[in-house]
Amino acid sequence: MMLPRSLVVATGLSLVSFAALADPLVIEQAQVRAVPPGSPASAAFMTLRNPGEQEVVLVTAHSPAAETLELHNHVDVDGVMQMRKLPELVVPAGESVELAPGGLHLMLIGLTDPLVEGEPVEIELGFESGESQRLEAPVQRIVVEEQGQHGHAHAHDHKHDHAH
Repeated sequence: MMLPRSLVVATGLSLVSFAALADPLVIEQAQVRAVPPGSPASAAFMTLRNPGEQEVVLVTAHSPAAETLELHNHVDVDGVMQMRKLPELVVPAGESVELAPGGLHLMLIGLTDPLVEGEPVEIELGFESGESQRLEAPVQRIVVEEQGQHGHAHAHDHKHDHAH
């Protein structure tokens, strides 16, 4: 059976439309740091994976949970770690960029309501291309590992037994 040419063309166009509507990034392990009530800020962490053939440039982020979202990085300035605002984040084609404690992260500044552990926070990422992508990141308690003088990591809630 032969399909009418107009049906074949329409089917081809709909496939193109679906491809154009695909999200620019695959977002994995998104989470927002749980903070005590009254805290003015928190941070969001996630892995941004670019399955495409072109780099994706993140330039803005918005959330109803905060007045402002900013992309930050930690940098060592004369032996002191400082947070610095970044104007953009490039996710190269076929690669991933991790937003994690102690490195790249999204700062939620001016929290509009207390964050509730386990509840999702809506975030919208805006890209240089004009596209945007929405995600939900659950509020979670995040334990940061620190390098101790012994050369191994110590978690903040790690207990030592010093019985002699």
